Amino acid sequence: MNGQPSILIVDDDPDIAAIICALLQTRYRTRAVSDGAQALEFALGATPPDLVLLDIMMPGLSGYEVCRRLKADARTRDIPVIFLTALTEAKDEQSGFDVGAVDYVTKPISAPILLARIRNHLALKAAADFLKDKNVYLEEEVARRTREVHAVQDATIMALATLAETRDQETGNHIRRTQAYVRALAKKLQPHPRFAGQLADETIDLLYKSAPLHDIGKVGIPDAILLKPGRLTPAEIAVMNTHAALGRDAIAAAENLIDAPSSFLRLAREIAHHHHEKWDGSGFPERLAGEAIPLSARLMALADVYDALISRRVYKPAFPHEEAVEIIRAGRGSHFDPDIADAFLEIAGEFRAIAGRYADDDDGAGLRP
Repeated sequence: MNGQPSILIVDDDPDIAAIICALLQTRYRTRAVSDGAQALEFALGATPPDLVLLDIMMPGLSGYEVCRRLKADARTRDIPVIFLTALTEAKDEQSGFDVGAVDYVTKPISAPILLARIRNHLALKAAADFLKDKNVYLEEEVARRTREVHAVQDATIMALATLAETRDQETGNHIRRTQAYVRALAKKLQPHPRFAGQLADETIDLLYKSAPLHDIGKVGIPDAILLKPGRLTPAEIAVMNTHAALGRDAIAAAENLIDAPSSFLRLAREIAHHHHEKWDGSGFPERLAGEAIPLSARLMALADVYDALISRRVYKPAFPHEEAVEIIRAGRGSHFDPDIADAFLEIAGEFRAIAGRYADDDDGAGLRP
């Protein structure tokens, strides 16, 4: 019995309501109310009906108004409404359809016609409900699989980045610190007029994910140079500097394997290739200057330099945070985009906190006062 569809009958004439209830009671669960206010209260209750049979001419709220309110509420808009009325003019029927009714049955009511209309509209509603439930399931499944793909992507990125960093024993948590620095800078610059159109939340997430690949090209640098315990010669520096092009080539090769352009891989390629460029054009590998340097690489450039300054190297001690800040201040407009440098100076404390959070075990990431 409880599996039967439920029908709400709304009619101010108790005799008509009783007749309809008697007609339907063997096939459906029925509830009769005598005015529009009661109809809305019941329809919006804990167990809304599967279909509404609605009189038009009633005291208080008319059937048109009741239908209009049902269709305006997300909780009841999908309940089919059939008007039962003595109004027989075409304009009255049109008015019923205009407010969202699915059918219009005139009085005196023909029992076979009413039963056929109810049966058809309940079947249509059941089909619509099935499709809606199916769509919800499919959307949830797509979302779940998308989360899985993103998780695998993130893990793969971190594994590749870590592989590159394990060849350089001195970097420790460098990749985690730098990606956090990049996100902090991007968030700070998000409302800036120069960058607002380029730093949507989605883009910042992609920058965060792609930043760990900035030194992926180091896998192609010979150990004798990459792991040399001391300063490099000019010739060795030239070889070391090729890691930017090697990183670009590796990521570009990955881009060529997919059918559609990838924002993530584009940003990763830009960062890997250009994070050693300088605002004044004196960097490498292409001596780009100013805004010819991709924004992603300009952000990474400052993050990478700050972390190098506060980290111990075989050829230098870890600089205190305050000294690193002053070096970056001095590089404003020469090494770094002036606005990015200004953003860093405003949130330098946040950089210090990030460095402390991901400090290397041996020297606290250069955070000695």
